[in-house]
Amino acid sequence: MSDQIVLEARNVSKTVPSPEGPLTILADVSLSVRTGETLAIIGASGAGKSTLLALLAGLDSPSAGRVFIAGADLTELDEDGRAAVRGRHVGFVFQSFHLIPSLTALENVMLPLELRGRSDARETAAQALAQVGLAARAAHYPKQLSGGEQQRVAIARAYVTRPEVLFADEPTGNLDTHTGQRITDLLFELNRGTGSTLVLVTHDRELASRCSRILELDAGHAVS
Repeated sequence: MSDQIVLEARNVSKTVPSPEGPLTILADVSLSVRTGETLAIIGASGAGKSTLLALLAGLDSPSAGRVFIAGADLTELDEDGRAAVRGRHVGFVFQSFHLIPSLTALENVMLPLELRGRSDARETAAQALAQVGLAARAAHYPKQLSGGEQQRVAIARAYVTRPEVLFADEPTGNLDTHTGQRITDLLFELNRGTGSTLVLVTHDRELASRCSRILELDAGHAVS
């Protein structure tokens, strides 16, 4: 495992206006994650988990503090600049899959490769689908797939560009226990196989315990 820090937050806070005055969602959170590590971000509903993930991924900007991905300071970039960093270094898996309904499984996985102008998009996407056990479902549309199959397509799409950091936000939240277990196994298997860094947001302590490190949030504060 490399000792290189691929993801870092320095004293990150997020405050939003509310009728009662400024509301602090995150307060002075710092962390650093090295290449190949697995980090779980846990906490009760409303603790700030998804907000922290959005800041770490450059989907939102902190009110204070700085965030770095692969050495790039996201807080110095505009929205287009942050999107460019995400496109080069980051993959996402969400609770609700976020597949494009009008595209087949293969076309969904091809999309990030095509956005990069890759001429081998179809072949590479087909390999990624085979890796998650869905080669036979390549021509199926999302509505023709089960929840577990849709999440496997989403995982193939997230990993097909070989991202340095994969963010997974409650990836088993919409799945039954057995299917969720298989999806979890797949995420960790791909993490090991690709050497990527996995940042997992979950309320499930058993799932979190599979990660090499855990960061617990309580009312916006890091408590572990």
